[in-house]
Amino acid sequence: MPVDATVRAAVEITRAATTAQRTVDITTTGRRTGLARRIEIFFYRVRGEIYLCSGTVPSPSWYVNLLAHPEFTFHLKHGVRADLRATATPVTDEAQRREVLTEIVADLNQPSNPGHLVQPISVADWLNCRLVRITFVD
Repeated sequence: MPVDATVRAAVEITRAATTAQRTVDITTTGRRTGLARRIEIFFYRVRGEIYLCSGTVPSPSWYVNLLAHPEFTFHLKHGVRADLRATATPVTDEAQRREVLTEIVADLNQPSNPGHLVQPISVADWLNCRLVRITFVD
């Protein structure tokens, strides 16, 4: 976990976090090209761990890039600006996936609806998503 207090606070979001606070960019390495690929994505915090999730997108490029090259950069950009070195670990255990996704979906189903998705969101609809746990290197 990042050691700078402002960076730590930006990463340790709660359910009260706004859409902007949950939105980061990540820079991955292209699995075929080896080139840097930067995208915008939501991140989630479940039981003290940070996750990226594809929602209902079946095979996002960021995920296949991280499978090939798990090291990437996690860019904070709202309020706090920081580029954090990180490693992604796919979450493949079905029980663990269900546990994490249940928390993510509950977060998205709250009245403030940070994801601006049509509610209610079903865990069943998200079970096939691509899910990775983030470990910060710095």
